[in-house]
Amino acid sequence: MGDKKKQTRPKRIFINDVDRYSSKHIAKFLSTSRVAGEEEEEEEEEAASPRGEPAFQIVGTVSPSTRDGKDNFLLEQYTSPTRDELLERLLECDVVVYNISESATEQQIEEATWAITALIAEMENFKSPKMFILVSSVMTWAMTKPQNLEETDVPLSEAKFRRRRPHHNFRKHNNVENLVLELRRGKKFKLSGYVVACGLQYGKGENLFHYFFKVSWLMQLPKVPLFGQGTNHIPMIHVNDLGGVIQNIVELKPKSKYILAVDDSKNTLEDIVTMISDTLGSGKINKVPEQDAIAMKAFKPDELDYLYIDLRLDGFIIKDSFSLRWTSKAGMVENMRSIVEEYKDTRQLLPIRIFLVGPPAVGKTTIAEKLCSHYQINHIKVKEVIEEKITQLKEIVNEADPEIDSEEVATAAQKQLEQFNNSMEMNAGRLDDHLVVDIMREKLNSKPCRNQGFVLDGFPKSYEQATLIFSDETENRNVNPKKPVCNEKITPEHIFVLNATDDFLTERAQRLPQSVAEKMRYTQEEFVPRLTRYRQLSAAEQTVLDYFDELEILLEPIEVTTGDSEYTDVMKKITEIVGIPKNCGLSPAEQEVEDRRKEEERKQKLSADAAEKKRRNEATLAGMAAQYEEWQRDLSEVERQENELLEAHSLPLRNYLMKYVMPSLTEAMLECSKNKPEDPVDFLAEHLLRNNQQQP
Repeated sequence: MGDKKKQTRPKRIFINDVDRYSSKHIAKFLSTSRVAGEEEEEEEEEAASPRGEPAFQIVGTVSPSTRDGKDNFLLEQYTSPTRDELLERLLECDVVVYNISESATEQQIEEATWAITALIAEMENFKSPKMFILVSSVMTWAMTKPQNLEETDVPLSEAKFRRRRPHHNFRKHNNVENLVLELRRGKKFKLSGYVVACGLQYGKGENLFHYFFKVSWLMQLPKVPLFGQGTNHIPMIHVNDLGGVIQNIVELKPKSKYILAVDDSKNTLEDIVTMISDTLGSGKINKVPEQDAIAMKAFKPDELDYLYIDLRLDGFIIKDSFSLRWTSKAGMVENMRSIVEEYKDTRQLLPIRIFLVGPPAVGKTTIAEKLCSHYQINHIKVKEVIEEKITQLKEIVNEADPEIDSEEVATAAQKQLEQFNNSMEMNAGRLDDHLVVDIMREKLNSKPCRNQGFVLDGFPKSYEQATLIFSDETENRNVNPKKPVCNEKITPEHIFVLNATDDFLTERAQRLPQSVAEKMRYTQEEFVPRLTRYRQLSAAEQTVLDYFDELEILLEPIEVTTGDSEYTDVMKKITEIVGIPKNCGLSPAEQEVEDRRKEEERKQKLSADAAEKKRRNEATLAGMAAQYEEWQRDLSEVERQENELLEAHSLPLRNYLMKYVMPSLTEAMLECSKNKPEDPVDFLAEHLLRNNQQQP
């Protein structure tokens, strides 16, 4: 029992840079892993407790720019440790994983070299054996030539790893690999080393391939750019499968020290980009010169090194010796639909679907345009959608699109166009409802609307139209469920009911210039009937709002009561309810630029704050100096005024002395001078007293 407990003790694994794409997802994968031997033994226990004790405890380093807080898959994280501190942490671990597989900097390669060297130096002090795993890149094979030049299609395997020749920018990677491979085996050597040369990683946000996914998802370009001819074969692996390879190395301790981590795909760059475009975008690609990748800021030069690798590799060890639960064994092209869903989920690319309902002149179109700009989604106006469809059919019929050469497609387009023309002739220029519904369903199911979402501007108008557009065609129409069954991929999730009084709306329409009113059909002759028609539809037995209410979609009423052309209050309410934009995220290169921009803004703000503080201090000191000078002036003025007051107060006393005291005193002094008495003071006192008594 004690041996089993010892065996199942979670291994402590160190991984560098766990805040970067590759290391982060490897760490996440390992943190949820369990020892392979236990999984079969504990199947019954798992039924009661799906998750047992984790097989691994993950610790690792993060960059200083990482926000405060620790990811839940980490036991500990270290920010900018010194070499001594880092070595102490490494010695606490059973397994040390250094990942230099993605755009490794000189510092990261140097740190990996230092780590293996430092562990070798400390090996005699190990209390238990340790394992060092270097996650490198197949770029160290980039210049390897086939042994038989006539057999260029024969894949290379790890059995030929000593013949590998690195890309010139990956020679330092190769040097670190050789350093790890030099580790000896045997009981006396407590440190075992493995090198994992992994293919280009994808999954969980797509990393290097993010640009192609982003361009396809946004559909801002009619075709996805393919830089170069795209005939090169790219060795690849899903990042979760790379985590599985590392897990197997830790648990199985294979004899081979060099392992190729690649899936079974032998896809070219063109295969990959075409499938991304087919699944997520327009389905079209456009081959452009390689140098355009830099000019268009799609990739950095070091990223293009990865993208233009041309190798066929087979990882025999992971196929024959490992027990991998593959996420994508057949590769990205074969598993593109699941990869796309994973991409959307990781980057939270959830389409935003909004429906604006309200009377004419309430501001639906203006608000819709603002929402589309804010959320980068599609503005759906029924009139424009119909015009777009008719134009598209005419182009097909007239062979305006050289990529459409199918006669069947042209014939079908001609038939549909004739149907539209006949309908408009019979309905005074308007299409039948069922044709409008078909066009709207097609539009809402288009990839731009499915990818980013949309704002429906005032259509559908009735319960019947809403039912025809949003109902799920896959359901049995004979079934009568308690609530309507809708196609959730095209049904709006936010319903905003804009409203205002008839007087307010009429006055707003009347204030419009004549040309604008005619264009928007807000003239007196047209506006009143339109408003009346809207009020009638709103009072019907079943309204369009009733349809969404039956679907249990919350209706959000918003009163429009002001003439604010920017609709500030309305936009604030809507965006608070809908939430933040869910646009396609930045590529690593774009994220780096954005981080630099934010850092520069932060520095500028700090500099501006410091300058403002200095200015305020200088202003305060100047103010204090001015106040001191003013105080000194005030003090001098007070002293002057006090002296004048004292002078004024002393004048009556002086006059009294001169009139009554000084004559008697002068006379007494003269008598004293004549008589020269022995005690002059007594003489003066008696003389003054005597003269005072004599005065009346």
